[in-house]
Order: sequence, then structure tokens, then C-alpha cells
Amino acid sequence: MKEMIKMMIVLSLICGIAGITLAALRQVTAPIIEEQVLTYVQAPAIESVLAGYDNNPIKDRRKFEVDGRTVIVFPALKNGALVGVAFETSGKGYGGDIGVMVGFDVHAMALTGIGITTLKETPGVGARVAEHGYTTQFRGHSLEHMDLKKNGGDIQAVAGATISSTGTVAAVRDAIAIFNALKGKLAAGWS
Repeated sequence: MKEMIKMMIVLSLICGIAGITLAALRQVTAPIIEEQVLTYVQAPAIESVLAGYDNNPIKDRRKFEVDGRTVIVFPALKNGALVGVAFETSGKGYGGDIGVMVGFDVHAMALTGIGITTLKETPGVGARVAEHGYTTQFRGHSLEHMDLKKNGGDIQAVAGATISSTGTVAAVRDAIAIFNALKGKLAAGWS
């Protein structure tokens, strides 16, 4: 009986030490991982959806609370004035969530484009939502009537990838709702 209690204590100590080590490791690596995602995933998407800025949107980013969730907004500034913003949302695709960076022109109140940041869709089918032919449909699009053609909108779905196309449009609609909720706070955020 004493041996069993001794083994339980040793096993509990090993598990406790391993748990503390893993928690500390996660805390140390979290900022490094965040920086890698910003540099190699979000930065290329931001560059594809924003243009004509003279700042660093990654360094000038700010967090805003919208409907109980935190949204990281990347600003495009020209001579210190806000000309556009971008932020990431997601929609449900066939293989999981599709991350979409959505850019907005704050003066024209229109989309400047979308860039796909994360994607687990079927290669050659659903993954085509990341291709130029599909994503360019969003450039200059108004904030109204964002939907696929089959639902009365003007966005042409990728053939054979209806779920992926629907998820992408859902992410853009979510971004439009967030943008509309943030409009009043955005100009004050970078003045």
C-alpha cells in the first residue's frame, strides 16, 4: 500500500512539473508565434488589400472591442490621415474556417479587397477562393448587397466550391458589420 501511495505522489509531481513547464513554455513562445503570424501570414494579406499608405500597418495596429470580441485593426495612413483599414475575420468553409483579411477605404466606404490568410480547403477546388480571379471581385465593391450571385448578389462563386465561396462571403459580411460598428471610433483611433 505504501508503494502505491509513493508511486502516486511521484507521478503527481512529474505531471505537475510537466504542466508548469508547458505553461511557461507557452507563455514564452506566444509573442514569438504572434510576430511570425503577423509577418508571414497577415502582412502579405494586408499588402494585397491596402494601397497608398506611408505607415507600417502592423506596427500601428490597435485593438477594438466589438460585440464582445476583440478585433485587431490595421490602419493605412497617408500623411498622418486615415485612408483605409484592414482586419481579419473568418467564415466556415468545407475543411474548416477560412481566414479573410478585408480592406476598407474609409472615404469611399467601399472594400479595397480581400486576402485569404488561412485555408484548409480541398486543393484545386475550394482552395481556388484564394486565387486572383475570385478575390478581385471584392475590390471596389460597395458595402451593400454583399452576396453570391445565386443569392441575389454579384459575387461569382468558384465552380465546385460553393461552401468555400459561401464561407468567404460570410467572412466579408461579418467584416462589413464590424466596420460599420467601428466607423465612429476609427478616425479617433489614429489621430
